[in-house]
Amino acid sequence: MNLIKSTSTFSFFTILSRILGYLRDLLIAIYLGSGPIADAFFVAFRIPNTFRRLFSEGTFNAAFVPSYSSELSKGKKEANQFANKIFNLLLIFLILTVLLVEVFMPGFIFLLAPGFVENNEKLEITILLTRITFPFLLFVSLSSFFSAILNSHNRFAAAAAAPIILNIFLILVLFFGQYLNDELVFYLSYAVSLAGITQAFFLVIFVKKFYKPRFNFDFSKDVRVKLFFKKLLPSIFSSGVTQINILIGTIIASFQASAVSYLYYADRIYQINLAIAGIAIGIVILPNLSKYVKDKNYSKINFIQNKSVELSFFLSLPAAICLLIGSKEITSALFGYGSFDEQSVNNSALALFYFSIGLPAFSMIKIFSSFLFARDNTKIPFYFSLVSVVINITISLSLFNEVGFIIIPIATSFSSWVNAIILFVYIYNKKYFSFRAGAFSLYLRMLLSSILSSVLFFNLIKFFNNYLVYESDYKLLFVIILVLLTFVIYILISMITKAFNKSDIKLKY
Repeated sequence: MNLIKSTSTFSFFTILSRILGYLRDLLIAIYLGSGPIADAFFVAFRIPNTFRRLFSEGTFNAAFVPSYSSELSKGKKEANQFANKIFNLLLIFLILTVLLVEVFMPGFIFLLAPGFVENNEKLEITILLTRITFPFLLFVSLSSFFSAILNSHNRFAAAAAAPIILNIFLILVLFFGQYLNDELVFYLSYAVSLAGITQAFFLVIFVKKFYKPRFNFDFSKDVRVKLFFKKLLPSIFSSGVTQINILIGTIIASFQASAVSYLYYADRIYQINLAIAGIAIGIVILPNLSKYVKDKNYSKINFIQNKSVELSFFLSLPAAICLLIGSKEITSALFGYGSFDEQSVNNSALALFYFSIGLPAFSMIKIFSSFLFARDNTKIPFYFSLVSVVINITISLSLFNEVGFIIIPIATSFSSWVNAIILFVYIYNKKYFSFRAGAFSLYLRMLLSSILSSVLFFNLIKFFNNYLVYESDYKLLFVIILVLLTFVIYILISMITKAFNKSDIKLKY
């Protein structure tokens, strides 16, 4: 496996999905803005979409890939038997969960958006929209199962491309937004569930080469299956801790008008980098890392782990600094149109600023957790994630009345840094990870390259400020040009400082 090549393949489709996701969110911002209807839709969309991220962005992989890879080493028959038992149990559990939530949806929404209770109309529409979108959970979770099988066979493209389907469906609906008026949110909600069905069938086409799902409700005791489900819940919680913290933030933000929308748009921006610097790398390294851990190939383990941390740091650090510098200009260029007024831009930009502080930590949590998942250890990341969530809730609740919604990204970033640090201390003390020779010099060169390119970005923003104001018709074009130019300069500086070596592109891991 080539880490950079595999990550690039995964990242290409992920970036394509995020670009389409941006177009989707831009159209939503234009037609819905940040008012009560937007808040209602974002809660209805956030709930199944959070579960999508929890299952698809490495969490299901964390429990499944090491177990499935182990069975695969015994033979295809054993691997298929194991996978089929997981598939059928997962299917039954998901169907029951969806039915249960659909029946008790009012209570479910009360738990996840308690602030909406004061506005009966807003609450009713949120309940209705969530009932429409919630079946998405069933199909996207099955999609995650199929993706995990593909990833186990080092096939990353189809799994990374599947989320594009959701964005295409929503964009098609939004193109008719001016004609649908108040009905738009209902059509969007139906499109979410329809996209989930399509995505699952899309992945079945690719996975059938390795596995064909069979309905066989055999509930006989199986130690392998029991071990998998024992690992699944901790892995979902630990690997998805960032999403859980954001979901908690949504719950708390529901008490402030439009705050849910502000956090949603800010979240969409920094997630672009996180998808590459954390999620993509974590998913790509897990199959081979699990194999080398099982084989006790310590040189390969150390090599992959160091390269993954270095690549994550190389991608997340400059992105975080540039988002801190240009949060307002970037938010305005991406979403400052139509119903999304200047106040909405300022509030979302402020949320983005504080989320950006935690961006390297969000990425490192994904990487460090993968080191433990490869060793079939999901409990330790779970415990550390629990600490992070408790810190996040404590800070958010204690200061929300004084500070408002902005405490949520502050608390999320702070708690994530705590999580990343204690994860690192644990794996370092357990001797699961050690820095390779010359690592500290490399990180310093990355830091220098990031600072130099960020200084350039800061001055470019100042120089072209007239083209980046809210009223400018060219702000999106200029932001794209400035970001791409800064990225090219960053790569060139990194090559000069040797923070990045072209030879790494061809290295096999």
